[in-house]
Amino acid sequence: MNKVVIIINDAPYGSEKAFNGLRIANQINKDYPETEVVIFLIADGVNCAIPNQNTPNGYYNIERMLKLSTNKGTKLLLCGSCLEARGLKEIPLVDKAQISSMAELTKTIIESDKVLTF
Repeated sequence: MNKVVIIINDAPYGSEKAFNGLRIANQINKDYPETEVVIFLIADGVNCAIPNQNTPNGYYNIERMLKLSTNKGTKLLLCGSCLEARGLKEIPLVDKAQISSMAELTKTIIESDKVLTF
């Protein structure tokens, strides 16, 4: 089985990096359902996992895109120290989000066939 990890460093809104990373994840899920997809949110990317955000005009809803991906089997991991640094470690997160670590990210990278960063 192929494994792809998509690392999102950028906030959900303000640029299209998170949007494009999630577009790729969802396209992989659609076209290559046998491929394991892991999304790792790090740095300001952890903000993508905050539920119920009001989407700015002109931007797609990141929460809906994450839900679409995780409902297709994507594993959603978040950097715990990044959450803590932003005061987000104790707030509710989107469904299926798992607090993770740099050690798990490193292991995931080593085990993956492809690594994409946004």
